[in-house]
Amino acid sequence: MANNLLLSLYIQVFQTTINSSAMTEGVGLHTGVYGHVRLVPAPADTGIVFRRTDLDNFPIEAQGHNVARVSYATSLMKQGVLLSTTEHLLAAIYSCGIDNIYIDIDSIEIPILDGSAEPFMQMLERCGIRKLRRRRRFLKILKPLEVTEGNRRIGIYPADELRVLCYVDFPHPMVGQQKFEMVVNPENFRSLLARARTFCFERDIEPLRAMGLIRGGSLENAIVLTDHGVMNGPLRYPDEFGRHKALDLIGDLALVGLPLLARVEADKAGHALHTQLVSRLLADPSLWTITTAEASAAEAEFVASALSAARPSPRCEIPLTPAK
Repeated sequence: MANNLLLSLYIQVFQTTINSSAMTEGVGLHTGVYGHVRLVPAPADTGIVFRRTDLDNFPIEAQGHNVARVSYATSLMKQGVLLSTTEHLLAAIYSCGIDNIYIDIDSIEIPILDGSAEPFMQMLERCGIRKLRRRRRFLKILKPLEVTEGNRRIGIYPADELRVLCYVDFPHPMVGQQKFEMVVNPENFRSLLARARTFCFERDIEPLRAMGLIRGGSLENAIVLTDHGVMNGPLRYPDEFGRHKALDLIGDLALVGLPLLARVEADKAGHALHTQLVSRLLADPSLWTITTAEASAAEAEFVASALSAARPSPRCEIPLTPAK
């Protein structure tokens, strides 16, 4: 594990941004408002920043202190300016290791597109990634933190990489109990999570619309579950529901504001618990430290050397070599 960490951090020593811009457009899932999104390169130490171009480029930083409300999506608000359904786009950006980016949008809600992060991944692939001349900083968890609400729970624990474990349990023949675990990196996200779509139950559609939600929802941007099956199959993954919950979790973890070195376990959690965890974590600096890739790599090499020295046979040694 220490060797893998060293190689990973060797690659990600410097901050990143995108190399060029890309655009997309579509309807918002909950508001039904049509909007245009443009991804724009940003300088070092900018972070992930939304800019409402319909409001003189008003900036809303993707950080925990700007979380406005969460129920069926994660919304941000700054000085009364709202932005809804940020999680899918943030999950793609965060998993790709992009530290600095402007997200220009001319409406109140990020377009839902096909209900997954796949279209955003395609945008980022068109943009490309550029390294910047500034050391990358990580938020490394030192002590565990858990948040519970009834039978729902989420916890964050020390680790040398970002790993998420998501458990869901819906009394439905197509869902039931599903568990999904993954180390978060661009390759894993692209192949294992990006195409997992949001979902809802047919019986909940009218109540949600009565609440002013899912005005832009359709069979093209969400999986709809009937009482006994799926209205608009086939599924993209057998456990697409659990995978999408993991996707949502990663998007909400992006609100920490820095790349995480942690293990996060979510048991029947949702946006509300995700963002509670982020808020409580940031409010207690004794739980974490900020480190650079250079410092973490040195720590990893020390651990690996100690483990190697403790082995009885030299044939078991794993050489530490940088990524080519």
